[in-house]
Amino acid sequence: MAKARTVYVCTECGYESLKWNGKCAGCGAWNSLEESTPAPAVKSAPGARAAVDLSDRILELSQVDMESEVRYRTGMGELDRVLGGGLVKGELVLLGGEPGIGKSTLLLQICQYLGQNHSVLYVSGEESARQIKLRAQRLGVDTESLYLLTVNDAEAICDTICSTEPDVVIIDSIQTMSLSQISSSPGSLTQVRECTNLFMHTAKRQEIPIFIVGHVNKDGAIAGPKVMEHIVDAVLYFEGERHLSYRILRAVKNRFGSTNEIGVFEMIDKGLREVENPSQMLLAGRPHGVSGTCVACVMEGSRPILAEVQALATKSGFSSPRRMSTGVDFGRMAIIMAVLEKRLGMFFGTLDVYLNIVGGFRLDEPAGDLPVALALSSCLLDKPIDEKLIAFGEIGLGGEVRSVTHLIQRVREAERMGFETCIVPKQSLQTIDPSQYNMRIIGVSSLKQAVSVIA
Repeated sequence: MAKARTVYVCTECGYESLKWNGKCAGCGAWNSLEESTPAPAVKSAPGARAAVDLSDRILELSQVDMESEVRYRTGMGELDRVLGGGLVKGELVLLGGEPGIGKSTLLLQICQYLGQNHSVLYVSGEESARQIKLRAQRLGVDTESLYLLTVNDAEAICDTICSTEPDVVIIDSIQTMSLSQISSSPGSLTQVRECTNLFMHTAKRQEIPIFIVGHVNKDGAIAGPKVMEHIVDAVLYFEGERHLSYRILRAVKNRFGSTNEIGVFEMIDKGLREVENPSQMLLAGRPHGVSGTCVACVMEGSRPILAEVQALATKSGFSSPRRMSTGVDFGRMAIIMAVLEKRLGMFFGTLDVYLNIVGGFRLDEPAGDLPVALALSSCLLDKPIDEKLIAFGEIGLGGEVRSVTHLIQRVREAERMGFETCIVPKQSLQTIDPSQYNMRIIGVSSLKQAVSVIA
């Protein structure tokens, strides 16, 4: 009997190598090659394949029927927002996140709402039916349209889906599924890829939406081959600190909606609760009369969210001062500090500087530059910023404050949250009428002007 050939497959790009290397020759990633046993190829005689004519299956775009309902509401507005309005028929959704973050809890909770009008098949390869029942009782899930299946055979699961035709299917998790004709163990690259491909064909053929739970590796990426994320229609990440109760659901890929929307949840004793006002959550517990804090407004899709920026600059006890940032890109923080030193004469050379966004939130867009700069200036000058002041704007290397998008939505959210003063780029004032708002709107064209407002 011939010995099975072993290859090493890159988890990032799928490149195959006959021997292990520290660096992938295909994409250049380090330590990404994992051992795999490929399935034997089926050989056929040349010219043995008969021609197949599929001309009768070709459809014009106008012939595709769109009259029937194409989306399912999940009962959670935050999840529907991230999905783009609901779950599309035949959609394959991959949900990933850290262990214990709440992936299985979220999917089991939506079964309560979906079970009112639809049948749901919950397939688990990690828990027994009794364990799922105990968790469902704790979460208050008692719908009669929820059916449980505890097997690991992917082919048997797909056959069951085709025969029973449920409206929604949940697979928990893809790393526990396997195909009998593949010799590698469950969770291997080949098993995960082929099982995902099988579920994809089943979802498209039967027009049944399928949720797939995926584990993550030590780097935070979904475990398995990168091609798995290309197969599915949507990739959702559940983020959050283990010691904090708030969770953020973010779409990395979505064929039927925007990837800029986020959903915010709070983990309580009875499962996940939607947070409809994230700004209030992120601003809760703000310190009073303390320097180094400023409120920013960033856009997550169509939703404006207010977040608190905290900065601390203190005398360093090391020969090389420390620089740390949480929630803000480290390189961006370094640029803002350099602009403050060059254009405003603020010296950070011998100081330890720490920057933090409260609540585990991230400031990814340029509009967060101005509040970061004001927080750093406030800490260095030791002058507290007014609690009712908010700022947003992009900072250039020349110290200028550049315009930002969605100014009207940002100002309205700040007004709704009770802020009285708003510092905005002067160029952006051309798009709004300040007299329409019950707050003082200050337009600045340079960072020096913005700092003079708080000083």
